[in-house]
Amino acid sequence: MPDWYVYMLRCSDGSVYTGVSTDVTRRLHEHRGGGARSARYLRTRRPVDMIFTQCVGERSAALIAEHAIKRLEKTEKERLARGVTTLDDVLARYALQRAKRRG
Repeated sequence: MPDWYVYMLRCSDGSVYTGVSTDVTRRLHEHRGGGARSARYLRTRRPVDMIFTQCVGERSAALIAEHAIKRLEKTEKERLARGVTTLDDVLARYALQRAKRRG
């Protein structure tokens, strides 16, 4: 089974896009190409630059990490991209938030 990665891209309008893939380089080229394989969100926000990528193992872990990152405010995404905070920190806070919601 291939390893899965979570990644973040900075768009031309300054927004941050988060996704998952088994081949981040291929996926970046697809996004930059703007064709049918590109995310619709990115088609009008090109060019895009990779600002964060991390291997997370299995697909389920990648999807959880993607959801946790998408729930962050932009400033927190920027801190993750700069290495000020780690994905482990983000996932730990996400798990705590989920536990609180469940009661």
